[in-house]
Amino acid sequence: MEATTALDRLAALAQETRLALFRLLVQQGPEGLAAGEIGATLAVPAPTLSFHLAQLERAGLVLSRRAGRSIRYSTNFGAVEELLAYLYENCCQGGTTCPPGGALVTLSGVRKGKNTP
Repeated sequence: MEATTALDRLAALAQETRLALFRLLVQQGPEGLAAGEIGATLAVPAPTLSFHLAQLERAGLVLSRRAGRSIRYSTNFGAVEELLAYLYENCCQGGTTCPPGGALVTLSGVRKGKNTP
């Protein structure tokens, strides 16, 4: 992953509504939610929701698909794992500062390109 891609993804999450939206979609798994359900759950007006969804989608963190008359949004888990792998790529530099089996060691070994949670 390029540093600019990581920065774009982190910047997309650096806003309260987008972070709440992203966390909600992560909880829903690959099925995601329809835009109306997201708006109702987060109490966000439709125009505001559309803006924030577009920002997350542009950063590659959210996927959209048409389902009948609505659009469903879900987390792009592959992109999230790539971001985590990038952030922890050089974790502890193989040294002894990370405890074996610790969260940082586990995250540093995240597989790239996986699209499921």
